[in-house]
Amino acid sequence: MAREIVLDTETTGFDPKTGDRLIEVGCIEIQDLLPTGRTFHRFVNPERLIPPDAIRVHGITDDKVKDAPKFAEIADDLIEFIGDAQMIAHNAAFDRNFIDHEYKLCGRPITGEARWIDTLKLAQTRFPGMPNSLDALCKRYKVSLVERTLHGALIDARLLAEVYLELRGGKERVLDLSSGPVGRGPGGALETAAYGQRPRPLALRSTPEEQAAHVAFLAKALKDRSLWEAYGLPAQEDAA
Repeated sequence: MAREIVLDTETTGFDPKTGDRLIEVGCIEIQDLLPTGRTFHRFVNPERLIPPDAIRVHGITDDKVKDAPKFAEIADDLIEFIGDAQMIAHNAAFDRNFIDHEYKLCGRPITGEARWIDTLKLAQTRFPGMPNSLDALCKRYKVSLVERTLHGALIDARLLAEVYLELRGGKERVLDLSSGPVGRGPGGALETAAYGQRPRPLALRSTPEEQAAHVAFLAKALKDRSLWEAYGLPAQEDAA
């Protein structure tokens, strides 16, 4: 079964190379595209002042994070929560740059681009030339924004988890009963496992007379009875 982490961050600005730092990280664990209920959320002391323009976006002030842990203090907890799962983010390069920058500062290994899936790129492929911000996708997929007055890492991760489900095929794919559970094989490729037999077979509820009438109907009404024979109904044989 595929375990993935939907991740969002809030920061002091746009570029860690110019001194901007991470101030909030939120993660949602999903299994086969659906949230499991496990989350990771931390505010982080950026060890610098937060510019007014950034505060207007996410509402996180210096006072709110002055007593928060520094990133080095939460790094191991974040690494443990993510594990070896792939990470999902909207405009993933932004979040990856900040996460990897913070990992470098505290001597942890970086995540690397290969582990990230960018929902912005997925959306641009599906809806070329259309607005593909997270807000626009939420409105397109009718994902409620009622709880979101400002940007927030955990709130945005929750919204993105719903959008990601839709971008990957929507609720119809998750509810597809025609195949077995999906998992990853040794090479990382998705594989479909076959459902096993019932441990307790269901008892027949039809009478012998009803079964005989059904076989007679199939023999008379259908030219190709191979589908029904696959389910153990000897239509061809009885018809002869």
